[in-house]
Amino acid sequence: MQGNEGAPDAWLEVEPWAAKGLFRVAAGDEVIVITWLHRGRRDVLQVYPRSDPRQRLHGVFATRSPDRPNLLGLHVVTVRKISGSRLRIGPIEAIDGTPVVDIKPVLRGRR
Repeated sequence: MQGNEGAPDAWLEVEPWAAKGLFRVAAGDEVIVITWLHRGRRDVLQVYPRSDPRQRLHGVFATRSPDRPNLLGLHVVTVRKISGSRLRIGPIEAIDGTPVVDIKPVLRGRR
């Protein structure tokens, strides 16, 4: 589910070697979580949204499908809580075990 459809919060575990990178990340911050859509297929370029053949066929760039030539996923989430090197974030549309590639701050009005 997408965020506006009731997607859940989740715990994001940062590897110990990267934990210092969380310095100055705080609860309430918006961040972009970049994931590797490890179950997606690179050879699929057209899909039925939500795998529903009753819908019109779309190119993957017009959908949120995990199937795409580049398997990177972008998720704008809110940091709910920080516990050591773990972040409670949400809402996020990802399955348990999805690899996280990077975390970036959402910059609004900053230069």
